[in-house]
Amino acid sequence: MEKRSLKSARLTTAAYDVDTRVLEIEFHGGELRRFKNVPAEVWRRLLAAPNPASFFEDRIEEEYPFERSRSLAGGNARSTLDSLFGADDKKAS
Repeated sequence: MEKRSLKSARLTTAAYDVDTRVLEIEFHGGELRRFKNVPAEVWRRLLAAPNPASFFEDRIEEEYPFERSRSLAGGNARSTLDSLFGADDKKAS
């Protein structure tokens, strides 16, 4: 999967898998959306867009089905670990 940084106030990175036609968009704040059945041309146009967030809103967001999740790279690392392994409620004495 090819991953690229985006210069946008809303989007941080985008990644695309040619074989599965899956486009991943990561947002500031850590949300990750995986869009299905996205043509390679849409990926190329997203990367070339002067404003990736506007292109995303106009051409991707409501056009393709997606799954929503949290990025392991973004957001609060502690809450990510807590969600995986459970919060440690013990307090140091």
